[in-house]
Amino acid sequence: MLATLLPALKELALPLKLRLWDGNEIDIGPSPYVTLVIKDPNLITQLAHPSLDLLGAAYVEGRIDLLGPLEEVIRIGDEMSRALGEDNFPPPAREAHDKATDAEAISYHYDLSNDFYRLWLDQDMVYSCAYFETGHEALDQAQQAKLRLICRKLRLKPGDRLLDVGCGWGGLARFAAREFGAEVFGITLSREQLALGRERVVAEGLQDQVRLELMDYRDLPQDGRFDKVVSVGMFEHVGHANLPLYCQQLFGVVRPGGLVLNHGITSRHLDGRPVGHGAGEFIDRYVFPHGELPHLVKISACISESGLEIVDVESLRLHYARTLQLWSERLEAHLEQARQLVPERALRIWRVYLAGCAYGFRRDWIDLHQVLASKPLPDGSHELPWTRADLYG
Repeated sequence: MLATLLPALKELALPLKLRLWDGNEIDIGPSPYVTLVIKDPNLITQLAHPSLDLLGAAYVEGRIDLLGPLEEVIRIGDEMSRALGEDNFPPPAREAHDKATDAEAISYHYDLSNDFYRLWLDQDMVYSCAYFETGHEALDQAQQAKLRLICRKLRLKPGDRLLDVGCGWGGLARFAAREFGAEVFGITLSREQLALGRERVVAEGLQDQVRLELMDYRDLPQDGRFDKVVSVGMFEHVGHANLPLYCQQLFGVVRPGGLVLNHGITSRHLDGRPVGHGAGEFIDRYVFPHGELPHLVKISACISESGLEIVDVESLRLHYARTLQLWSERLEAHLEQARQLVPERALRIWRVYLAGCAYGFRRDWIDLHQVLASKPLPDGSHELPWTRADLYG
């Protein structure tokens, strides 16, 4: 099979070297700077029709090693998959999302290790797309800019009651309280996030303004008690079937005249099928079990049907590509420390995931949108200013 695979690979002229299980090395293209170490001879047959799912899984399971700049590893894997792979990835099956399933999925992803996340996130441990005014800002600066942008879009003011759905380690909740004087109630399904989030609230002396709880969004009281609602990087876990319920819950917790901002990853295709020659399948299997990405049209329809009025939409796709690139670079710079915190298999997952997602966002495989909506007052009016000038002034 190797005799069949090598000519097909060499036609691509990739800067790639194969190192076989017996120690032999074969240059696939000129001046190779990426080495694919094949440790399992049985993989050769599968490499005749590679996918990013196959390559990623083989790396995670220790059947191959990948040597060289990770960004180039991902690019070469994509070129191999597009040239030699089979483009027959059907739309994913929709799954039922109940409270137990969602809690288990959240725990799998977020309860890995707070110290591991601390290695490569910013100082506030904001695990979502940053906001770059020039593209050259440091990660901490860009994450603070993102938090400020969200608070300004919500027109937060002192005394506003803010609900943070999927609050993570509480970075946004603390920022909104500290910088804008809001009273914040945040919910998460991650016990590890909750413990550290509460610790940081106390450390900053914000316990009178910020309250964080372990709670499912389906258990939120529907009494319109909040002036503003924000959900960042959470609705990807909701599932297509539950999107109408999710939006109804957001409608029910905010008062008339209040604002809701939903920030999350969106699919390129209307039916939510993944792109990237197996990248989506890899993420579902190893990174975000039960995650489902809706198209902007889908989430917009659900928001509108709930009774909320969409008043602003912004794509931050390239901002997330840059964020993921910085996360990947920071993790790569701390690999030895990371190995002390998580199993090798988990570290391999995260290395491929961060670098691969940076690549995917750059190439428009997936997008990220902030959708701002208002709950109309009884007469149909709302409380927003006439223009966006206040956001950037």
